[in-house]
Amino acid sequence: MGGQLNRVDVTVLPEGWTSLPSEVSGCWSATLSPDGRHAAYVSDRGGSPKVWVQPVGSELTFLVDTGEHPVVSVHWSTGGGWLACVLAPGGAPRTEVWLVRPDGSAPHQVAGFGADSAENVRWLPGRPLLAVTENLTTTLLVDAEHGTRETIATGELISLLDVTADRRRALLRHGPRGGRYIALHDLTTGAEEHVTSGEQACFGPDGSVYARSDAGELPVLIRVAGAATEVLASSNTAEVESFALTADGTTIAVLWNVRGGESDLTVLTADGSKQIDLPGSVVSGVSWSFDGSALAFTAEGPGQQHGVWTYDGALHPVSAEPAAPDAVYPALHRFASHDGLEISGWLFAPAGDGPHPAVVWLHGGPEAQERPGHGALFQSLVDRGIAVFAANVRGSSGFGRTFVNADNGALRYAAIADVASCVSYLVGSGVADPDRVGCMGRSYGGYLTLAALTTYPSMFAVGIDVCGMANFATFYEHTEPWIAAAAVSKYGDPVADADLLRDLSPITRIDRLRTPLMLVHGENDSNVPVIEAEQVVGALAALGVPHRYLLFPGEGHELQHRSSRARYLQETIGWLTAYLQPTPALLS
Repeated sequence: MGGQLNRVDVTVLPEGWTSLPSEVSGCWSATLSPDGRHAAYVSDRGGSPKVWVQPVGSELTFLVDTGEHPVVSVHWSTGGGWLACVLAPGGAPRTEVWLVRPDGSAPHQVAGFGADSAENVRWLPGRPLLAVTENLTTTLLVDAEHGTRETIATGELISLLDVTADRRRALLRHGPRGGRYIALHDLTTGAEEHVTSGEQACFGPDGSVYARSDAGELPVLIRVAGAATEVLASSNTAEVESFALTADGTTIAVLWNVRGGESDLTVLTADGSKQIDLPGSVVSGVSWSFDGSALAFTAEGPGQQHGVWTYDGALHPVSAEPAAPDAVYPALHRFASHDGLEISGWLFAPAGDGPHPAVVWLHGGPEAQERPGHGALFQSLVDRGIAVFAANVRGSSGFGRTFVNADNGALRYAAIADVASCVSYLVGSGVADPDRVGCMGRSYGGYLTLAALTTYPSMFAVGIDVCGMANFATFYEHTEPWIAAAAVSKYGDPVADADLLRDLSPITRIDRLRTPLMLVHGENDSNVPVIEAEQVVGALAALGVPHRYLLFPGEGHELQHRSSRARYLQETIGWLTAYLQPTPALLS
């Protein structure tokens, strides 16, 4: 614990909470063997994220030894001989890629050596070739059979998506956050041809390009063959979130973002479209087996942690638990913000009439989205009579191109004002007690929490900043270079926009903050480095503002270990309830 211990210096934990295994564990990153009969996935059932292999339809599981570091994702080769595992040493944003046989033998590293970070991993269909990008500057093909690494292209903010079977063309992604586009790269001449704005694309077996295009207001699925572009899936009200194409090109799974953040999943064939009846409200990580016989994905929902499922015409749980029967499903609320722009959020409301003590939760990104998925914290707070409003202020994804870019640069002041509009809506609609409203968020949401607390110093009774930015100058100075380069389009240039970034930095007006604040950070975080929290802790100690500093050794930007997440959950609930539901025993 760092800083001044004032008013609440020991977090009061709910009685009997020694561990919360079902609330903080889950399974994700599902990938299938070539014949679809086995699934590999990541699960933290053993305490930290590791790779497990399991026959579909069986409860028998096998732990694949990938060493001590947390696993971010796993990818089964189309030939079946290798698992590509993305590891996060120390829980930090820097990642490595290791290959290991499905039986756990022959582990060896192939990318992300030293200070390099490897991401965007994809096995090329029918070939022992792994597409990898390092530092958003170097794109590689790793030959799993021969152990070689071939550089495909280099550049600033570049990623490799696919390479044709004849090795003559590649699909590259270029650009910063909010401004990325797909290009067709000639590997012989180096010439490039713009395909579309967007982030996901792959080659079909005939050499045509399939892409999720966000060139319009709502993302759509397109196919580009020569000069012809065909729209395969689109909607006037929903976004194509991602897609998965079978290796033979005959079937496409299309994942939709609908109804303010819920998921729909459709399968497109030459015979038409079929919608899958999903086992959870939010789905992610859709992928086919190489033979196209089965589809794998992750599903979750309120009170239902991430679970792995397959679909082969029927749904099959691989490793999944049912939703808690008493879980609260949130209601989507839409309303006009301070300038008339419609914003929204998911309200988790306690039983009984309001007004309730309430917490406004702000997601990271900013180009992410709060969705009705699994949230142990939200459910636990509602159980204790505290409403949670999981907000999607301007800058959130899922609501179209204009909305996601509505907070760029100097427009960020309006996003900060959106937080106050959320509070006004909750109070005005009778949900929230105006004297008992808290604000918290993670990453960008942590920044937005600090910005709201310093802009509206009398609005909130309590706050929690989880790995948020306090000072854009130190963020740009200390974050990973490729993270800084990609962030300029969202926040501004650290040199050209220095005055704007200084004014937008909460540390600039930290002397206005009077709200009791808990800060949470991973010691190894190199995305939002720990210096961001330390500046705030030092300032609050000097100001005499009640605060608590919760630092997690061995963790990075994400809390990877179940023990860390359980402690975070307990400490957070204790801090919030102490100020939103105070008792004489706590405050004496």
